[in-house]
Amino acid sequence: MALPAIAPYRMPSAADLPANKVSWTPDSQRSVLLIHDMQRYFVDAFTSGASPVTELVANIRQLRQHCISLGIPVVYSAQPGGQTPEQRGLLLDFWGAGINGGPHQKQIIDALAPAEGDIVLTKWRYSAFNRTQLMDILRQGKRNQLIICGIYAHIGCLQTASEAFMNEVQPFFVADGVADFSWENHQMALNYAARLCAVTTTTQQLIEQLRPQAIRGGAPLSRQQIRADVVELLQQDAALGDDENLLERGLDSIRLMSLVERWRNTGAEVTFVELAERPTLTDWYAMLTSTAQPPVEVAAAFQRGVRPTA
Repeated sequence: MALPAIAPYRMPSAADLPANKVSWTPDSQRSVLLIHDMQRYFVDAFTSGASPVTELVANIRQLRQHCISLGIPVVYSAQPGGQTPEQRGLLLDFWGAGINGGPHQKQIIDALAPAEGDIVLTKWRYSAFNRTQLMDILRQGKRNQLIICGIYAHIGCLQTASEAFMNEVQPFFVADGVADFSWENHQMALNYAARLCAVTTTTQQLIEQLRPQAIRGGAPLSRQQIRADVVELLQQDAALGDDENLLERGLDSIRLMSLVERWRNTGAEVTFVELAERPTLTDWYAMLTSTAQPPVEVAAAFQRGVRPTA
């Protein structure tokens, strides 16, 4: 039941990404970077000096440095060595005893060694949320996005992404910042994440998007762009009326959150509740092309039957 030796395979690129179901945008003020289980025990299963592990380590290093420069917290997960059968639980049946009690196997590889200020969580099960303080770290920091990299993609990384999603945390699954037993397992993880719980992306795409707001923001939204974005998501024609209730035209909470994320990336200061409470293009033109926006009661949006979760 030891880990299998992993044959080399090429690391996925941007061309291999599946179509994402949502258009969430990473934000340096909302994100935490998770480096998942990059311990010698797991990394040593790969063929040293070959793909995908060479790209894996290089990309995580680059992403970690970029996150540090933006003040994004860096969290590591690491499984303990020398677990008792009681501590190991059902993992014992699937994977055996796991990491031994010595100092070598449990260490995070030197190339990604945690620095002062990084957080290292002791991880007991597939998900990095299970029996750890990861959710507390996110909530206390008022952060609701989790960038996931590490190994193995279709096991712990994917389980962590799924649990993040179920706790209202947006996961970003770094396609060339994770690795797996095989190309097939790797692609399975990407496809599942994109369809059901996360945004799949690449290291370079994340670095491009994770910029200070002053750099990332572009020109103010135009009326034409606002309409085009709505028409695209609703798959409606351009005859959509400016004063129509967009909720009645099929704009559900998932699509509405996608619009919020898209427009925030342009520098617009807008919230889910503000759009949901006044769901017409006319109102949105006024909100998104104005620098001053009136406060909105959360209860008003709820009375219209919209929730900020699917």
